[in-house]
Amino acid sequence: MRNIIQLLGIITICFLTYNLIDVKSQNQTNYVPIDQIFLNCGGPNSTESDGRKWISDTTFSPSTTATAATAATQKPDVSQVPYMTARVSRSNFTYTIPASPGRVFLRLHFYSAAYGNLTAADALFSATSSAYTLLKNFSAAQTMEALQLTHMVKEFSINIPAGEESLTVTFAPASDHTNSYAFVNGIELVSHPDTFATASALAVGQSSGFQIDNATALENVRRLNVGENAIKPSDDNGLFRSWGNDDDYLFGAAHGVVRRLDPNVTVAAPVNYAAPLGLYTTLRSMGPNSSVNRNSNLTWYFKIDSGFSYLVRLHFCEISGDIYKTNQIVFTIFLNKQTAAAVADVIAWAGGNGVPIHRDFVVFVATGPSQQNLWLDLHPYTASSPQFYDAILNGLEIFKINDSRGNLGGPNPTLTLPESDAPSSNKPPSKNHSAAIGGGVGAGASALLVVVIVILVARRRRNAAAGEEDGWLTLSKYGNSPSLFSGTTTTTATSIGSSLPSGLCRHFSFAEIKAATNNFDEALLLGLGGFGKVYRGEVEITDGTTTKVAIKRGNPLSQQGVHEFQTEIEMLSKLRHRHLVSLIGFCQEKHEMILVYDYMSNGTLREHLYNAPNPATPALSWKQRLGICIGAARGLHYLHTGVKQTIIHRDVKTTNILLDEKWVAKVSDFGLSKTGPSMEDTHVSTLVKGSFGYLDPEYYRRQQLTEKSDVYSFGVVLFEVLCGRPPLMRKLPKEQVSLAEWARRCYEEGSLGGIRDPCLVGKIAAESFEKFAETAAKCVDEVGAERPSMGDVLWNLEFALQLQESAEEGLVVVADDFDLSRSVASLDSSGATPSAVFSQIMNADGR
Repeated sequence: MRNIIQLLGIITICFLTYNLIDVKSQNQTNYVPIDQIFLNCGGPNSTESDGRKWISDTTFSPSTTATAATAATQKPDVSQVPYMTARVSRSNFTYTIPASPGRVFLRLHFYSAAYGNLTAADALFSATSSAYTLLKNFSAAQTMEALQLTHMVKEFSINIPAGEESLTVTFAPASDHTNSYAFVNGIELVSHPDTFATASALAVGQSSGFQIDNATALENVRRLNVGENAIKPSDDNGLFRSWGNDDDYLFGAAHGVVRRLDPNVTVAAPVNYAAPLGLYTTLRSMGPNSSVNRNSNLTWYFKIDSGFSYLVRLHFCEISGDIYKTNQIVFTIFLNKQTAAAVADVIAWAGGNGVPIHRDFVVFVATGPSQQNLWLDLHPYTASSPQFYDAILNGLEIFKINDSRGNLGGPNPTLTLPESDAPSSNKPPSKNHSAAIGGGVGAGASALLVVVIVILVARRRRNAAAGEEDGWLTLSKYGNSPSLFSGTTTTTATSIGSSLPSGLCRHFSFAEIKAATNNFDEALLLGLGGFGKVYRGEVEITDGTTTKVAIKRGNPLSQQGVHEFQTEIEMLSKLRHRHLVSLIGFCQEKHEMILVYDYMSNGTLREHLYNAPNPATPALSWKQRLGICIGAARGLHYLHTGVKQTIIHRDVKTTNILLDEKWVAKVSDFGLSKTGPSMEDTHVSTLVKGSFGYLDPEYYRRQQLTEKSDVYSFGVVLFEVLCGRPPLMRKLPKEQVSLAEWARRCYEEGSLGGIRDPCLVGKIAAESFEKFAETAAKCVDEVGAERPSMGDVLWNLEFALQLQESAEEGLVVVADDFDLSRSVASLDSSGATPSAVFSQIMNADGR
């Protein structure tokens, strides 16, 4: 069968007529929508700089129960309109928006925050429009935390039938959740050309097509400008679509190269405003090395909800003057291991260079885990012996298609990183599809081969371990069974408690937990994490007195927690160290999973670096920051060297560094922790878990976990402490999005001082700054072997503190300007030794 497909491809190419067209210069004018309405929910009329005129929603929502509210806090990159006001209600409310028949983009804007006496965590609701369920048990707080967003837009394409003159949108709080409410910050309705129903899409793996008709509703899942920076809504030719960058979705070491428009080629206006003209002026190709390309793929992967069909739209336009005839670049397109297009020749499809086109494919993603990966692979088609062994892509869109019940609502995403080595049904294509994932030619192909071998080994080990690394399960999956864990384990709360060292971990009853939290009073809420809500409480200790505690209650909707719950108890019940948060006890009763910790009155480190709850709170001094970093480093150093077998934390970040009333730092949250490799091994092969922005790139590529993965994450923490900004800020220019990459580049260029926290200007000794910066930069080295150990990091931080104290005593000058281009070797030759600077590394016992 494969030979027949290849032969047909060769015949097709041979009979295509050579056609070099003269692309005339065409300017794409803005599309003028029939209907264009922007509702500022709960707020006044306002005109924004991008041309959108937001109007008050007062006349569109007749329900008197839905009230206007203002967000309690405003994050730095969140605009006033439409995100600082909202329409909120504890009961259903409906918008009726006038609109003409035809397809419209419906965009719902959300900003998770407290609104009056309503907490962000209680916003749990559904949204429907006509016969379609758009959102189902949607938690904006959990979704934004998982995706590391400060605000978000949910976009849908819905057809308004002939004869109707409006579109209704109803928001309904979850009926089975106490104190739930619904809210929305902004609503857009923009008519758009129907580019979906013009032709049927190819159903991947089937011989027939898939028709997107007027009864089909779509949700935009991804929209990417491949190989280039994001395209803002204001630059989208009147349709206000957002096009992101594809860097975060590339798989493996072979990222290809970015090609830009040849000055001798003019790009024609896309038909029917399928995409903005700028999308087609850049593309990503595999690169010039044909021998490497023949043995590798250009691969992207995307996290999507299971059990739905997806429309994948690929945008192409050849923009090189040298590529103008057929059979110059020919490639095969794979979607989820299946051949979507055996022979893709952009010149043949479009008729010449400079002509934008798109191709639509529909992929069905079977039920299974709540979310899984959708893979896209491009591989050179060799059967026709093209002039160049290459593949290209300019842009990409992924749309979820409503199911048979009209539902588009999926689960809320979890806070753990998606598994990179997914089950075999969720893998990139293998050589069975004429696409070699790895190869024996060239460094890039060799590296990719290593990745694949690691994935296969990891999968084999996972299967042998009978689910040891499965994703988190919801509590509802256990029904009325008293068993805490599913699968091969039958551990109950009682057996967990009996397996713990005597006296180190207490088993609380659910009644005790309810009393400690005043029946989970929202006034005692400290925060919301991936596992669930965290409350402040008081519990009685043995002598009859009470002590303050932090109580973390598992949330069944998070679809995670059972494995984390077990790991947290097993790890922390065996560890005692001044710089590790103490686990006091747990509760597993009435299908609840609850953990009880020491109360840390000063919260997380992140709260004191940026987005502080109280702007009047004084910024941490440089010495305070050094002391906190030293404390956290001591805790991590103890995990790596002070216990019988190395423990790798695997989720080091500023929200997992807690501060007590004396500002002593304690490392927390051991739900993802793993025991380190044995003496004969150098690493642990395991699924990739952690937090975006902090994740060791070597671990991510190879699925090989070492203690140097913690070192990388801690290096990101150090840069956060120095620069006072989050690890990822996606709205910044591309080179500044990742703090680790940007700060390390600034360090190498000698300009790191220019991006430090403004609160620290003029307050850091130059020598202390240089030692700290050098340490952070070494921690985030791409190669794990080049990173220092946590003991070395601790030594350097102690040294930086000593240098700062010397400066404050008048022995060294505190400088405003730093020149990091000079060598800092002199700092290492000052005669200081580990024993002279600190003693903790010599004795890793807790103090």
